[in-house]
Amino acid sequence: MKRKGFTLVELAIVLVIIGLILGAILKGQELINNAKIKRLYNQYREVLAAIYTYYDKYGALPGDDPNAASRWSTTSGNGDGIIGGFTFNCQASTGGETCYLWHHLKTC
Repeated sequence: MKRKGFTLVELAIVLVIIGLILGAILKGQELINNAKIKRLYNQYREVLAAIYTYYDKYGALPGDDPNAASRWSTTSGNGDGIIGGFTFNCQASTGGETCYLWHHLKTC
């Protein structure tokens, strides 16, 4: 009588293949997360470079620039050297120097 089934070697090979696939998936997720972190850091550096470039060009921080209205049709900051009024939600009805910052950088 012949028995049909898988040998221990065949089962071990299947488990090794499944382990390799799972390992590749986890490594791929790690690479994706690292790429997202690097992209965020690079965007931070780009914004910081834009702020310093604006400061070098106009002598004031964007958003806090008291002469921005004379250069462009925008709202000026108070010129106290601090980009105040932090908000995440910059809409037409909201103000604050953090909202002006993006508008000053966009128009310069």
